[in-house]
Amino acid sequence: MFGLPDKTYVGTLVPKKKFYENLAIDKKLERSFIDQIVSIRWGHKLSADTLNVEKGSTVEEVEIFHIKLKTRELDLNVLRQMDSQLHYHLIFILEFEEQYQLWTCYKEESAKDAFKVENYYHTDWMTEDTFSLRIDGLNMDTVYENLVRQIAGEALPKKKDDESLRESVERSIRAEELRKQIAAMEHKVRREKQFNKQTGLNTELKKLRQKLEEIV
Repeated sequence: MFGLPDKTYVGTLVPKKKFYENLAIDKKLERSFIDQIVSIRWGHKLSADTLNVEKGSTVEEVEIFHIKLKTRELDLNVLRQMDSQLHYHLIFILEFEEQYQLWTCYKEESAKDAFKVENYYHTDWMTEDTFSLRIDGLNMDTVYENLVRQIAGEALPKKKDDESLRESVERSIRAEELRKQIAAMEHKVRREKQFNKQTGLNTELKKLRQKLEEIV
């Protein structure tokens, strides 16, 4: 699937309830697993052994899960729940009516046996034959970085050639924060009737836009 090497294939079905039974999660999330998902399959295991690359210093394995959906929409908290439970770097392939969407997040170790889950990135919906995941890199760290960048696309561009994935993610988070601030400021400008106050708001708006231009 998506051009992944046959040697990486696992194909094991994973019961949905594995991710919500015996856990203190809210009923809404449990219903999301039940109502939105047909099946979850552990599709591929990307590792030094299955890819014939060097081990990584931060990435041990990348697990790819194939999630068949009952509906085109999936509660993002489902992916967060799976990411929080499984102490590996994950990629999700969502399937609905022979259309596919790939999702992943930047995930790094923050403490022993724990990961910090950052922003999620995803492709557009597509058919299987219009996209392939390239395995680029000599070790698992670089393989993982390149997979995340492929899935994120224009949402996670490099500002300079030697920019790390961590730096790109931090920059994208900051850019998103600025875009929200700009939208809120634009709303204030439109609502403000007093010329002097509107001038001051426009000055702040210009500063925010300049900051955004500097980091994207």
